[in-house]
Amino acid sequence: MKKTYWIFLIALFLISLQSQAQQQMMPPLINVTGVGEVKLQPNEVVISMGVEMRDKNLDQARKQTDAKAAAIISYLKKQGVDAKDVQTSYMNVQPIYTGGDYGKTTPDFYQAQKTMTVVIRKLNKFDELLSGLYGAGINRVDGISFRVSDLEKHKAEARKRAVQDAKQKATALTSELGAKVGRVYSINENTYNGGPRPLAENMMMKAAYADEAGGPSIAGGEVVVTSNVTVSFVIE
Repeated sequence: MKKTYWIFLIALFLISLQSQAQQQMMPPLINVTGVGEVKLQPNEVVISMGVEMRDKNLDQARKQTDAKAAAIISYLKKQGVDAKDVQTSYMNVQPIYTGGDYGKTTPDFYQAQKTMTVVIRKLNKFDELLSGLYGAGINRVDGISFRVSDLEKHKAEARKRAVQDAKQKATALTSELGAKVGRVYSINENTYNGGPRPLAENMMMKAAYADEAGGPSIAGGEVVVTSNVTVSFVIE
């Protein structure tokens, strides 16, 4: 037991010496945080939409939903929307029981749902396409969200601006003290994009009133790509 105790103390002593040695070996540093932003207008809109049909016959509910979904895909194809920009994201068929009779064995009707996601790459076509989609058979719009194509390119630009900002801050601080910025000792980075949040609203009403209003029914707002970098420079 005594031998184990002394081994433990020696190990703690060696760890302490190593930590002190590392601290003594560290050069004088200046730590700064740089921020870079790129502000962009969205050039794509993603619509989550669907078809929901009800029928007393399960097979009929499913067939009606499938037929409308096929008509929607056909309409989008005719409008020049690329096949890769249309995706079925959810399918469901379930029995629906109404009233408070929990002992019922036969449902009142069956509900079939099919949800699709479509990317519209021309914002000025949004109102026209949405109106056509309702005509083709959609009866649900669960939401829309805006995004920017080539986002990685803009992230790289934001990162570059953040690094420049960090270096300018470090140079300004050290020059006030008569020192110079040396080599980079460490760097950490976080890049993210924010901006317009996904919308969920009565888009059928929006589409109906778009023509009467004499203008588009959506506004893309602004997407801000932000990069934060924390840099440690050696002080010379």
